Amino acid sequence: MTTPRPHLLRIATRKSPLALWQSEHVADALRAAHPGLEVTLVPMSTRGDEVLDRSLSAIGGKGLFLKELEVAMLRGEADCAVHSLKDVPMELEPGFMLPAILPRAEHADGFVSNRFETLDALPAGAVVGTSSLRRQAQVRALRPDLVLRDLRGNVNTRLAKLDAGEYDAIILACAGLERLGLEARIRSRLTAPQWLPAPAQGAIAIECRDDAGDMAALLAALDHAPTRRCVEAERAMNRALHGSCHVPVAALASERGDALFLQGMVGSASDGRAVRAEGEGADPESLGRRVAEQLLEQGAGPLLGIEPPA
Repeated sequence: MTTPRPHLLRIATRKSPLALWQSEHVADALRAAHPGLEVTLVPMSTRGDEVLDRSLSAIGGKGLFLKELEVAMLRGEADCAVHSLKDVPMELEPGFMLPAILPRAEHADGFVSNRFETLDALPAGAVVGTSSLRRQAQVRALRPDLVLRDLRGNVNTRLAKLDAGEYDAIILACAGLERLGLEARIRSRLTAPQWLPAPAQGAIAIECRDDAGDMAALLAALDHAPTRRCVEAERAMNRALHGSCHVPVAALASERGDALFLQGMVGSASDGRAVRAEGEGADPESLGRRVAEQLLEQGAGPLLGIEPPA
């Protein structure tokens, strides 16, 4: 006997405008894939949203955006949660899975400024806002003469601080700006190979309990296999490096015929030192591990705080 398909699906989501947009996007896609399915949002506040006076690395990492949503699923208050995949830890908490990763949007970072067109156009001593260690490392590598200051909050909060004159420029994910109808704020795009995004940047993931077989099957209708292959390679590299928001790790995978091409970077937010590696292969997991090994061979260990063997 088959289990009847659920008629109501509750999505746990953060309350930020971008998180709500992403969850509504998923809700619309689920309604289209499963006519007659009722989908509702369960907005929640997370510790990552509430503590804005310190960097994520200082208060516990990006996993703080997930914890309350996972608790809601465990309590039966929600059936799934929607996340920016770049915010999802490399290892999920036991009892959870990602049955669907949606087609990836723009993966690049955006240079946002009211006075300057590009990062190169900024004068010496200009103030750039970002709390991302990955972005800080790449700014320092390209423009060591700039001043970096932390910047937290949702997209609109960050833009308001720029508009108030607290920064000469800020760096935000292009995907987030585009999803909020703010693409016009992007003055230029920071692109590969010179600049690499966070692993899985631009991808939306759906999380559910791993014992919810019928729910997982319903959600899996939205899974996009090409995106999943690319982000699995990026996350495999990051996992092999024990990467998190505590260390500046960047990765970007793209399809080359039946294979994947993966570029990786580990940097230093303090002085801009960086090592890079790339590779090609058919299996995302092994490709990610191989590029991670190359990075370690080139000296990524000290940048990651990994002590060499005695």
